[in-house]
Amino acid sequence: MEKQIVFLSHGGGPLPLLGDPGHRELVDYLQALPGKLNQPDAILVISAHWEQDSPTVTSALQPELIYDYYGFPRESYEIAYPCPGSPELAQQVTQALQEAGIDAHMDGERGLDHGVFVPLKLMYPQANIPCVQLSLVNTLDAALHWRIGEALRSLEVDRLLVIGSGFSFHNMTAFRAPDDRSAREMNIAFEQWLTRICSTEELSESERRKQLIEWEQAPYARFCHPREEHLLPLHVCVAMAGRASDSNASIEVLGKSAGMFHWL
Repeated sequence: MEKQIVFLSHGGGPLPLLGDPGHRELVDYLQALPGKLNQPDAILVISAHWEQDSPTVTSALQPELIYDYYGFPRESYEIAYPCPGSPELAQQVTQALQEAGIDAHMDGERGLDHGVFVPLKLMYPQANIPCVQLSLVNTLDAALHWRIGEALRSLEVDRLLVIGSGFSFHNMTAFRAPDDRSAREMNIAFEQWLTRICSTEELSESERRKQLIEWEQAPYARFCHPREEHLLPLHVCVAMAGRASDSNASIEVLGKSAGMFHWL
């Protein structure tokens, strides 16, 4: 069964769709990415913007959009992405988690948040590929999210694209502050650590797991992630892939270095 897995740093709210100059590299990257992928028949997105008591999967046939941001222009709340859902894929994801001993549920009412529709609108603007979203767990426990990724390895869904939609740097105060050399150095140090851990084949998978579960020990980890919800989709992706990334990219978003990882 062909699976492609990518982790995306998805940018700030709807700004990638509004012509924001701080997102130019991100827009170019996301628009070019499908050309490097095989066309998927279905998409599963783990977004940083949905947390539940237990892993929850959207199962609506026609999911609506959730404009989970505020203070943006009116057109930000008129964005459309009418992709179909996939109750069948939602059931398969839920079952894979349950069979691994993880309490999981489906939600037929919830729509797709901006961690899903913003990157997908740039990648697949036709909105014709069925899409399902999987929540984080609100404990933000890294080991649990690793287990979730391991459980998803058993999915027998051909031509599935799995997207971890987060941000490898997510300090909102630093994004809003004037450019600062020390902030840039801390950002780069953490990015270099993360890239090495996710990309090097010199690490055993048990050591890669240990390093990512203990990510707070990385250089300037809590500066880069005061709260880790934007990092945890990466844990799911790495665990699901079970190996070093095949390629990675570093781009500038809002003046900060941000990472992308691909298992193709």
